[in-house]
Amino acid sequence: MNTIRTLCFGIAALSSYAALAYRLSQARRSWKDGAYRALIVTLLLQCLTFTMGAVAMGSGSFLGVGNLAILLMHLSAVAFCVSAQIILLRWAASDEEAVRRTRHWLTTGIVLDVALTALFLLADGPGRPASDFDTGSGRPLVLVYLLAFIVSQAVPCVTIFRQCGPYAEMTDNASLRQALRMLSVAAVVLFLYCTARTVNILTAAAGFDIGAWKLASNLFSVTGIVILSLSLTNSSWGPSAARLLEWSRTYRSYRALYPLWRDLYEASPDIALEPPGASVSDLDYRLHRRVVEIRDGWRDLRPYIDRATPGSGGPESGASEESRQAFTEAAQLKQALQAKRTGTIPHDNKDAGDFEDRDSDNFTAEVAWLTKVASAYSKLGNAS
Repeated sequence: MNTIRTLCFGIAALSSYAALAYRLSQARRSWKDGAYRALIVTLLLQCLTFTMGAVAMGSGSFLGVGNLAILLMHLSAVAFCVSAQIILLRWAASDEEAVRRTRHWLTTGIVLDVALTALFLLADGPGRPASDFDTGSGRPLVLVYLLAFIVSQAVPCVTIFRQCGPYAEMTDNASLRQALRMLSVAAVVLFLYCTARTVNILTAAAGFDIGAWKLASNLFSVTGIVILSLSLTNSSWGPSAARLLEWSRTYRSYRALYPLWRDLYEASPDIALEPPGASVSDLDYRLHRRVVEIRDGWRDLRPYIDRATPGSGGPESGASEESRQAFTEAAQLKQALQAKRTGTIPHDNKDAGDFEDRDSDNFTAEVAWLTKVASAYSKLGNAS
């Protein structure tokens, strides 16, 4: 169990140092920004918190003082929570409000750290076994110390969660909005850590052993810290990640449309503006061209599309109306391609009008619809 706890502290520390290193690489152009400096302080405190946690797991004393690493971990965790709250104020509140509330949080943090230090000394913290600060071991002053620490962590989680939602709705900055939403998720997970930690302490004080469930607090802690580290660096990597995700979606759509486009191109080569190629450069343009060419090839097939063609081999019962329609369209296209090869024109064909049933002027919706048809077309080909 101690191995897993040490690993959790190590992962949290590594994610904290990675976030700090990433942000420090931007110091030259961002150091004059107060929000950036507050962010660096927050990340430094985050690193100190989990470094001390890892030290405490490995040794009962630090600098020759028993349980000093535990006290420093708790004190830096309080300062870290206060600093994270100040970061949120710098991101979202007006300057005057941010200054006023920053003073409030700084005062609160100092008072909490002084109170925790006093409780630690009154409880003879340096002379107690390190396990006492894991469970409390029924010692009243140690229990008060631990519960005070948990409250100091839980309250900022609640305030950050309550503020992130409204602030995210107020901002027009997409990366900041995403960072605030990630921060709210981190606050929820870290509040679950506080809850699990409280359960560990109270059950131990009552004489109950919950076994491996004790690790839940460590798992919530490391998960919350990793999410928090990502949220605090999101403004830097978020836009690049969003572009990569959008490129990936575009490429999947481009590839998904290929089987349908290929057969339509073979039936009507004139639909292609350029010779086919395997390059994926300028992918947005290529996806637009593929959609246009599919529609042009589909339009060329209209004299051969038999309205009475059933959507055989279609989706299972319970499928949506759109899925059933996609399979019907795919079956008609498959039949029409065969009819064009043999020169057979059905009596009840679609040689009139445009795509009155599915002719969206929204490109995203058009890609989504054609992807459904292409998927159904591929399934029909595999079934045959």
